[in-house]
Amino acid sequence: MARLSALLVVLMVLVGCAVNPVTGERELSFYDEAWELEVGQEYYAPMRQSQGGDFIVDEALVSYIQEVGMRVAEHSDRELPYEFFVINSSVPNAWALPGGKMAINRGLLTEMNSESELASVLGHEVVHAAARHGATAQSRAALAQGAVMIGGIAVGVATDSETYGAVAMVGGMLGAQLISQRYSRRAELEADYYGMHYMHRAGYNPEGAVKLQETFVRLSEGREPGFLQGLFASHPPSKERVEANRNTADKLGREGTMGEERYQRMIARLKELEPAYEAHDEGRVALAAGRYDEALAKAETAIGLEDREAIFHALKGDALASKSDYRAAEDAYTAALQRDDGWFYQHLRRGMVREQQGNLNGARQDLQASIDRLPTAQGHLYLGNVERAAGNRNRAIEHYRVAARSEGEVGNRARQALNEMGVE
Repeated sequence: MARLSALLVVLMVLVGCAVNPVTGERELSFYDEAWELEVGQEYYAPMRQSQGGDFIVDEALVSYIQEVGMRVAEHSDRELPYEFFVINSSVPNAWALPGGKMAINRGLLTEMNSESELASVLGHEVVHAAARHGATAQSRAALAQGAVMIGGIAVGVATDSETYGAVAMVGGMLGAQLISQRYSRRAELEADYYGMHYMHRAGYNPEGAVKLQETFVRLSEGREPGFLQGLFASHPPSKERVEANRNTADKLGREGTMGEERYQRMIARLKELEPAYEAHDEGRVALAAGRYDEALAKAETAIGLEDREAIFHALKGDALASKSDYRAAEDAYTAALQRDDGWFYQHLRRGMVREQQGNLNGARQDLQASIDRLPTAQGHLYLGNVERAAGNRNRAIEHYRVAARSEGEVGNRARQALNEMGVE
């Protein structure tokens, strides 16, 4: 049996080999380019939604990030439909999905000092996409879990749009796994090395990649909490990577644009808003701890510094809803939606407080809008409540069944509702 198992593993590896488009080496991969493009397209929007939504307060900054990203991506060894978005989250992070779909968090932008450093981060992520690192990592995970079998039969691996939709309905597990997975040491060094080549070809000084890794090592040694939650979890820094980047920079030549002045000019407004985002993040901590008045005060502080930021109004709504002031909470969520109706969260939360107030039609519209952006168990639970109250039994059951797939309180409440309705 041991020899048979070993033989099957060898056969699977031989069958599942593909050429790395960046290095030219043959590597393990059970997934072709069509899979990469489909996964990237399918999960890009939901993953941005789940990570905090798109950052839209400073459109000029977003356009600038996209400009630098595309400038670097033009020198990639692989042609893909590259896209870059900024996520509205204070957690310092950046990630790439297969197929060239990338994002960088607002919280990482304020940790960098130059356009060259930005180009280094984005070039690194471009390599992850171009070199098929996501597909390779997923192949290794599938092999370890026995999810891929000889004969082309896949168990637990999404292969068509219907299956992808089902996965998204229960939380987008594949997408979340792909952006949070920890790449191998080899993949990280590879992304550093070729990313520096891309940025250098684009006219940037590779010294930016050296400075960036030096900063990350200092922050990791200081155990900076935000980085431990974000970038360091999937892209761990090391002195080895710093030294490798120094050697690469020496070989490439340390000429090109650093772009400190332009970068600082482009993030100046974001820097000004740091106290507002700090107040928001402190308010979130207070809210989670049950200190609702403090959370409300933090929300008001943030709004006073920047009224146009929707998440500040959403925090206000959450604090008011926690105090059972649903009417005022609804007004706060409406203010958030007036500033940004693209993120699922404001729709979800207003739908929830409207359901609490018996506004079934308004709640239904909001909850459906939230699910259209990001299917969540909570959205389906409350839609089940709405349809049940409206006398739409079959629709209620459908939503409760989706919510019941989740773990924790939401799943338990959905299963309880189904039991009350006599549904197994």
